[in-house]
Amino acid sequence: MSHHRVTEPADLVLTGGPVHTVDPARSRATSVAVRGGRIVAVGHDEVHELIGPRTEVVDLAGRLLLPGFQDAHVHPQGAGLELGLCHLADIVDPAGYLRRIREYADHNPDVEWITGGGWSLEAFPGGSPTAAALDAIVPDRPVFLPNRDHHGAWVNSRALERAGIDARTPDPADGRIERDADGNPTGMLQEGAVHLVGRLVPDPTAEEQLAALLRAQAVLHANGVTAWQDAIVGAYANMTDPAPAYREAQQRGLLTARVVGALWWDRERGAEQIPELVARREQLSVGRFRAGTVKIMQDGIAENHTAALLDPYLTGCGCASDNSGISFVAPQELRKYVTELDASGFQVHFHALGDRAVREALDAVEAARAANGWRDTRHHLAHLQIVHPDDVPRFGALGAGANLQMLWAAHEPQMDELTLPFLGAERGTRQYPFADLLRAGATMAAGSDWPVSSPDPFQAIHVAVNRTAPDAPEGTPVFVPEQRLDLGAAIAAYTAGSAHVNHLDDITGSIAVGKSADLVVLDRDPFAHPPGEIAATRVLQTFVEGRRVHAADDA
Repeated sequence: MSHHRVTEPADLVLTGGPVHTVDPARSRATSVAVRGGRIVAVGHDEVHELIGPRTEVVDLAGRLLLPGFQDAHVHPQGAGLELGLCHLADIVDPAGYLRRIREYADHNPDVEWITGGGWSLEAFPGGSPTAAALDAIVPDRPVFLPNRDHHGAWVNSRALERAGIDARTPDPADGRIERDADGNPTGMLQEGAVHLVGRLVPDPTAEEQLAALLRAQAVLHANGVTAWQDAIVGAYANMTDPAPAYREAQQRGLLTARVVGALWWDRERGAEQIPELVARREQLSVGRFRAGTVKIMQDGIAENHTAALLDPYLTGCGCASDNSGISFVAPQELRKYVTELDASGFQVHFHALGDRAVREALDAVEAARAANGWRDTRHHLAHLQIVHPDDVPRFGALGAGANLQMLWAAHEPQMDELTLPFLGAERGTRQYPFADLLRAGATMAAGSDWPVSSPDPFQAIHVAVNRTAPDAPEGTPVFVPEQRLDLGAAIAAYTAGSAHVNHLDDITGSIAVGKSADLVVLDRDPFAHPPGEIAATRVLQTFVEGRRVHAADDA
């Protein structure tokens, strides 16, 4: 038995089932003992020696025990707010959206703005719904509905009027107003253009923000998530700064997760904001919340052709277009900013989807390493939809983490209709190169990007292992099958890998003596079931520091 020398009984013993430790020194056990919030023993029946009259004993009954999941890229407050507004994420049907919006408007006659969101691009031709459809059901109040990935928004004519947007309004440098043949806005705003309307939407109250954060925390705990990195701490587009809600939750003793906050980099400003970020880091880093990361969004998304590519997008006929996407921060400036942030002790969390954005981010990390030497800043790149083969080995060489949104690596309408035709065959096979990154020595972390996609780690892990969506119809082809991960590697990314990115690997990420008892009890052992059933795995109980923060009804 691996344990500290303890003379007193444990507070909690979990026994009778497989324990997947994610600890290379001892990958499997059957019993774990916890005392004072820390793991004091990992082993087998000998751990029962630590059971005393007041010890709580959890019978795993053959079900798997894992270290708590850590979501390395998530937006909890935004997700919690959407759940309480006009929530569209559970529908993929234009008629269903309009029905839900009308119902919400009818049930909330005193709400000045109709907002919420979560609709899917693939529900509309070209990913572009119209103001006219909204005008038919809500003509009298402005409507502002960000899509599922929050890189665009659907608005009605009243919202466009409030913002003063018409045929004469120029596109912002970092976005696009979709228009008809005469130049008139059609009701779809892309990237930076979202802010033209989003800035007019009233902010939720402080209590609404706190309630949204706690609602999201409960959802994440129910999915086995015990720590996360909030990918935007600051005000951006229609997203309200979650920092006050985190501070209030911490002060009231309501924040049960460990959270790393990624402070938002204002791309309309430059290095002059770094001292402000340093001050904000000191102000916000209290208790379970730390703000030692800065988030830089380097490009957009492939579906609306704003992800930054090395070569142009294709047109509908398969010819090269004149558009290669947007680098939101000029590459030479990015290198300078990242070097200064690294010197100030910040981790940089990059949004990088396209192969040009990935290269620009890696170049910035390389510049920081050259200027400052190797610091323990653990920079990481999120999304990584398209990675040029020349850049794959640079992750390991530069110590840049690969922050994977595994759920996206599958054939589904957004991929097949809005992405693959405009990338072409060769670039299409460079998408989400998980196995190549692992073989090249990259540190793999994982995040959901909720509310963009499901917060359930097992939905994402299912795709990482199978490269098919959990609900894919029979006969759906496997998406770039050579990039599949095995189950152990996918779980490691969502636990130990994300703990490393979060600078929490000294106390979390694996089940080992001395580490915090952040634990998850599943309803099965997915290693003992076919890979096609991974998505069916459910979380029964979640513990943080040995304290139960979630229990399913049938736990």
